Amino acid sequence: MKKSYRLEDLDCANCAAKMERAVAGVAGVNRVTISFMAQKMVLDAADERFEAILDEAEACIKRVDANCRVIRK
Repeated sequence: MKKSYRLEDLDCANCAAKMERAVAGVAGVNRVTISFMAQKMVLDAADERFEAILDEAEACIKRVDANCRVIRK
């Protein structure tokens, strides 16, 4: 499953790169891109565990930048 999420308060391109590397290491993630310019994350992950993977991805993002939020819709 592939979904796109807006990121709020993503401060810099370096943080986005760190977040992308961290989320890519989560089990079940097929591909992830995090764009500082677009302030968004595109996550492609296993369908059966998608919500759990998204939770783990959000935790990775918070470890890099505690103020950054994933806007879920």
